Amino acid sequence: MRNLRLSMRRILPLLLLSALALLPSGKARASTPAAGTVSPTSGPVSTDFAPVVAGTFTNVGIQDICPPGICDNFDLTISLPAPAATYYATNTVKVTIKYTWTSTVATDLDVFAISPRAADHGPGSPDDTSTGAGEEDLTLTDPIDGVWHIRSVAATAPVPTAAHAVITLTSTPRPAAPPPPPPAPGVAIFINYPAPENIPPATSAGQHGAGEPSIGVNWSTGKTFIQAGNHTLRVTFNDAVKPATATWEDKRSPFARASLDPILFTDDGHFGGTNRTFESQLLGATSSTSFTDDDANTWLPTQGSGQPAGVDHQTIGGGNYAAPAPVTRTAYPHAIYYCSQSIVTAFCARSDDGGLTFGPGIPIYVFTTTPSGVDVPGAPGTCGGLHGHLRVAPDGTAYVPNKNCKDAAGVSRPGFVVSGDNGLTWVVRTVPDGETPGAGGDPSVFAGARNTLYFGYVNKDGHPKIATSRDHGLHWTKSQDAGTPFGIQNTDFAEVMAGDDNRASFAFLGTPTSGDPQSADFTGVWHLYNSFTYDGGRTWTTADVTPTDPVQRGCIWNGGGSNPCRNLLDFNDITVDRIGRVLIGYADGCTGSCVNDPTQNATTGPATAQDALATIARQVGGRGLYAAFDGTAFGTGGDGGDTTGGGEWCSGTASEGVSGDLNCDERNSD
Repeated sequence: MRNLRLSMRRILPLLLLSALALLPSGKARASTPAAGTVSPTSGPVSTDFAPVVAGTFTNVGIQDICPPGICDNFDLTISLPAPAATYYATNTVKVTIKYTWTSTVATDLDVFAISPRAADHGPGSPDDTSTGAGEEDLTLTDPIDGVWHIRSVAATAPVPTAAHAVITLTSTPRPAAPPPPPPAPGVAIFINYPAPENIPPATSAGQHGAGEPSIGVNWSTGKTFIQAGNHTLRVTFNDAVKPATATWEDKRSPFARASLDPILFTDDGHFGGTNRTFESQLLGATSSTSFTDDDANTWLPTQGSGQPAGVDHQTIGGGNYAAPAPVTRTAYPHAIYYCSQSIVTAFCARSDDGGLTFGPGIPIYVFTTTPSGVDVPGAPGTCGGLHGHLRVAPDGTAYVPNKNCKDAAGVSRPGFVVSGDNGLTWVVRTVPDGETPGAGGDPSVFAGARNTLYFGYVNKDGHPKIATSRDHGLHWTKSQDAGTPFGIQNTDFAEVMAGDDNRASFAFLGTPTSGDPQSADFTGVWHLYNSFTYDGGRTWTTADVTPTDPVQRGCIWNGGGSNPCRNLLDFNDITVDRIGRVLIGYADGCTGSCVNDPTQNATTGPATAQDALATIARQVGGRGLYAAFDGTAFGTGGDGGDTTGGGEWCSGTASEGVSGDLNCDERNSD
């Protein structure tokens, strides 16, 4: 559902004819020169691309075919003093392509770099339309040696437009990377619970198709739910043994038969909810939605969504009403929201009867679609197409996060759409020191018990950033980089949860490998990380949740459509139980032999490297999100908590004094 594509077979002949007709004499001219070489000692090389004309569309592969008239090619040989695998052990290289053009009409040209292994890099940045001077810059980090194809492609070019490229290679010694720091005293410890192969009552419960999972917990019973496609999996943890065991059951709703996107939401006891769990399956401009009040033993269907509604990326959330509460509310204590995005508009509808029926869909922002198929903000105060999960603060303020919103100056930044009147009106607010990334998935937002807001996102530089606001996003603290302890260079799937007002948890996938994580030849190894704050966002403590088991090897694709690296789809999810224990629901893309085999990757497989196994990371040590339970070892009678897998129950910080299990290093209590 990410991009509605035109058929390549239909458009390519038309584009070729129109392009050739507009070129002088109907002939294509090759770049001058047609080839060149860069090395650490060569200095820059440059080329003049032939005029290109007409247009192209997202993901139809014109840059790979490079037909004359629409595309022009320059062959760049990247030459290193030693083979790439050897040279990059002690050096790092950046190849920068400065690509410029001039046109008298609004024009968008794109530069792509195709690796010797046929992996696409590009387009460059900024990818926009300009009149007069235009520019895109594309950087390749530690590219493999060999012949690269540098392509000049017409995205929107009403008249033939030539371009110029200057290509520079810089090489510097690779800095010695210190080993990841040991866990800090009191750091949270997690145990991972992957779904088993046979889940009753059915042996095929969708557990290997759990891309973009949602997670929820019934605060009364402790039952945990993770959504795997149109299967709702129920997990019962037995904390009477150490480590706790998990029993999995397939409790799929009988109304969840088909789906374009799945979502699950539990209106838990966080802010006085009823523990009602909703599952929603996108069907286009509506969804089939049902709910359960008895831990998925029975399900009841609902209206599904308000109308109008969008065709993609739905989210369901709920919480307290903002004052004054509407007179239409029923005995159900919370407002339930259904939001989604359509071709040019995103909508949110509110239910006042516990999700049985919904009011009208109210536009929350509008956006435009570029000729290359990318949904972008149409003007300051608007956002791009895709949004994240709706969250409701204790005071009833509703937030819908989005990675691409334009601030008052027209700069694209991560932010959210916020409503303080129960969804009747919405306004866009952005994080002033954040920059919209090209990839990285949805941002995430959650409010603490007194409405302090925590906003986690992937920044343009690929780093995991989190910022704090205490006035509904009008003002922000400086964003903190939660990946610094592990040298994280690329991030995906930011998820945030809060409890006490000064406590929050920030989970994300990360890798210390730089480069383009969308590229088929990306070599990064991804782990799940989680960072806690216990002082209102002033400091964050980060831990590797999967230190011996990668979540993905290779690229993670966020561009929609079909791609081998899109096994994880678009997001993970996070929640908290009644005693403050954090639970992260994620799809594990690297299972079986992939865990210890570095030759496997998401691009080439095998299936063990392209998995999407439903997995829950459950906190077993450290302080949780509720200070009231700090001394209870997560409710297990104060007997030290779970220690299997290296987990220790610890309380306090280095400055406050650390207590707990023997390995909490009480000597660090200065």
